[in-house]
Amino acid sequence: MKPASFDYIVAESIDMAVASLKEAGADAKIIAGGQSLVPMLNFRLLRPSVLVDINGIAGLAFIEETDKDLRVGALTRHHQLETSPVIARHLPILSCAMTHVAHLAIRNRGTIGGSLSHADPAAELPMMALLLNAALHVASASGKRTVAARDFFLDALTVDLEGDDMVTEIALPKLPPRTGWGFEEVARRHGDFALAAVAVTLTVAGGAIAQARIALTGVGPTALRTTAAETLLIGHALEPNLIGRAIEAVRAVIMPETDLHASADYRRHLAGVLTGRALDAAWRRATASAA
Repeated sequence: MKPASFDYIVAESIDMAVASLKEAGADAKIIAGGQSLVPMLNFRLLRPSVLVDINGIAGLAFIEETDKDLRVGALTRHHQLETSPVIARHLPILSCAMTHVAHLAIRNRGTIGGSLSHADPAAELPMMALLLNAALHVASASGKRTVAARDFFLDALTVDLEGDDMVTEIALPKLPPRTGWGFEEVARRHGDFALAAVAVTLTVAGGAIAQARIALTGVGPTALRTTAAETLLIGHALEPNLIGRAIEAVRAVIMPETDLHASADYRRHLAGVLTGRALDAAWRRATASAA
């Protein structure tokens, strides 16, 4: 199939883009990389009357370092995150996660702002935004605002964006010193969406876990953080019994669904196995850096 007919606007600035969105009301969509939007248009799952192309807006594709965080423009492509020396130095778990996103051709076109705004329940980037306590900068015809990642993802393919809102930038705080990371994902084939994926960071002080973060995707309507599992790790060295308790806590809070790819029970089991592996990897990296 081919898309239903639509008008096409090439935005030259953020102001022009959000004004075009506001004028069209709820019947307009932004197009950037188009890796998620175009297939939905072709199957006529979406029938917008207007597409607003933001690829020509200068200054929206960048990776910049500040004292406290890394700032990523919404038009930055996945492959830029994957290969950025700055990302690799400060957020190596993000570099690793990007290698699991689809295939190289898609990573060369897909944008960071587009992936976060689309919020596929099995995508890697929403999970990473939650894990890294990201803040999303949003522009609209009425002004600008900042939304924490934990408040941004509302449901499957549903985020905290109004009809004339546009993500312009993502801020990712740097990880504390002596932080290790682990990333584990299983998909039916390389490049497929995750059946389950787990990302972990552990910060170690005095031989014990001082900060723990555990995020998952593919096991519910949105990516999520498992705060109960994180809390029980604090103040302890990582031992097999503690890993087992964390796995139980993770399995207790996730809500996987059965589909043609995997059953809910299999996804729950898989999430636990991957959590154990990611915790072990994060602990090894953290203790090595603290030595």
